[in-house]
Amino acid sequence: MRDALVIATRGSKLALWQAEHVRDLLLALQPQLTITLNIIKTKGDVIQDVPLAQVGGKGLFVKEIEEAILDNRADLAVHSIKDVPAELPPGLLLGCIPRRENPADCLLSCAYASLSDLPRHAHVGTSSLRRKAQLMALRPDLRISSLRGNVDTRLRKLHEGMYDAIVLAVAGLSRLEVRAPFMCTFDTKYFLPSVGQGALGIECREDDYELFTLLAHLEDTHTRVCVEAERGFLAGLNGGCQVPIAAHAVLTDEETVLLDGLVAEVDGSCILRDTAQGHTSLAHQVGQNLAEMLLSKGGRAILDKLYQR
Repeated sequence: MRDALVIATRGSKLALWQAEHVRDLLLALQPQLTITLNIIKTKGDVIQDVPLAQVGGKGLFVKEIEEAILDNRADLAVHSIKDVPAELPPGLLLGCIPRRENPADCLLSCAYASLSDLPRHAHVGTSSLRRKAQLMALRPDLRISSLRGNVDTRLRKLHEGMYDAIVLAVAGLSRLEVRAPFMCTFDTKYFLPSVGQGALGIECREDDYELFTLLAHLEDTHTRVCVEAERGFLAGLNGGCQVPIAAHAVLTDEETVLLDGLVAEVDGSCILRDTAQGHTSLAHQVGQNLAEMLLSKGGRAILDKLYQR
């Protein structure tokens, strides 16, 4: 049994919390381990003055980290699943998906308690086209601007009055234990989260069997099934985290996964949404089936237009 592991991670406060959380879980299993963090800057971290949708490409927050695993500068990486492309590089896999946090989005404000309380033409900050599309569908009068940076930076801009409200993931807020004067969690039944939102993915080399054995103790089967369905949907749409795609899966019983997904025009003028379900052993295929349904209903035209920009 090895006596040391290296975890590759981004350097943001949230990414470090996630990496340290997994480190602590692994140390609880094997206290004799020495676990160190290798902090890596990704393309998404370096380019902060451009909206994500304009940066282009997939894997903006994981590519450099995956390279570190492949060239043995790290043994594993802890990602937010929502940042991980549907297809992983050859030689790598998601060796473990622990229990998921709340996948929902949250509206934060210093003055307004909910989306309906925002005044007409209120200024809302978000870096996500998925969030923008759904916000615009609900409130087409809103003025929505790109908001980049870590959680602290986004909250600071809110408190400085640059925005009437911002939208962040509940999971990140919970993990960092941060709050705003007013916080309204969106119900996932009408405001769909990003694929894999709230879930962590531990990526490693596919031939590292010793590490698999250890990571198996952290695996949550229900979370894995739901994430596989959502990522199947993402793969079927050939999408990334910078396009207006959303999905949320739940288990209706021990053998059935129900997936709710959407593809949207960025301005919210068209929201294509449907559901699919199937056996948990076919979760990925359930996602791909739903993707085909929405592509045939107009999703292909929406995404083709977006990718040509």
